[in-house]
Amino acid sequence: MTLLTTLIDPATLSAMAPGEVLIVDCNFDLADPGKGEREFRLGHIPGAVYANLDRDLSDLSRQREGLGRHPLPLEAAFSAILSRWGWRAGMPVVSYDAGSGALTAARLWWLLRLAGVRDVAVLDGGFAAWKKAGLPEEEGEPARRAATEVTLRYDETQVLIDHAALREGSRQLLDARAAPRYRGDVEPLDRVGGHVPGALNRPFSDNLADDGRFKPAAQLRAEFSAVLGDTRPADVVHMCGSGVTACHNLLAMERAGLHGSRLYAPSWSGWISDPSRPVAKG
Repeated sequence: MTLLTTLIDPATLSAMAPGEVLIVDCNFDLADPGKGEREFRLGHIPGAVYANLDRDLSDLSRQREGLGRHPLPLEAAFSAILSRWGWRAGMPVVSYDAGSGALTAARLWWLLRLAGVRDVAVLDGGFAAWKKAGLPEEEGEPARRAATEVTLRYDETQVLIDHAALREGSRQLLDARAAPRYRGDVEPLDRVGGHVPGALNRPFSDNLADDGRFKPAAQLRAEFSAVLGDTRPADVVHMCGSGVTACHNLLAMERAGLHGSRLYAPSWSGWISDPSRPVAKG
């Protein structure tokens, strides 16, 4: 029976027995790639392991293939990472990040679902919510776990990598970047600003309430429906700058009961890898 689906609150996670769940700290800062790991050593949820976005949740060696700034890890590599963490089939997984706008935990949530793991959730409010609740912390390196044998396969129906496929059928792109980046007013990370022609905009930050936690499911459903109109969830393809924060919109739609949307993994950084592809602004 699946215990976890989208979100879990700190109290529920703290009540789970040690060893019953794999807890993964995904805190990462694009401007300082080593910051998340340093902060992990200063304090993390007891028993957690650390996942580095660049090293564990991406394969940067594949950037030259036109797959964006954070290409997906290959199946064998991701399986090996889960094995190193001591995950085994049937073990629930909870991912978290710093909270307060650090939103990399959804990337691991989506990768696990891509690999067929359904018993997975993101800690609502992240480590900030855990600390606010006065729950215990742990310092230093994670405890060593016995390696397991893991072999997972991706469900290719959940992801689009082929740039040309975006133009096929009735797919609706939904861009999770902040509105100024979507419009092309600013572009701090990629060489060209703007968006894929026809893409709509739903900034991932709009999924959160003022306290840093996700908005209620009914509110999220109403807000996504206002953007997407009559588009079926299964026809929605999410994107962002590199396929990371788009997973936040995927998570929010699942929370809202809007099931079946997919990810355009290369996202904007992959789209503009070919200068001949069109760019829209405004």
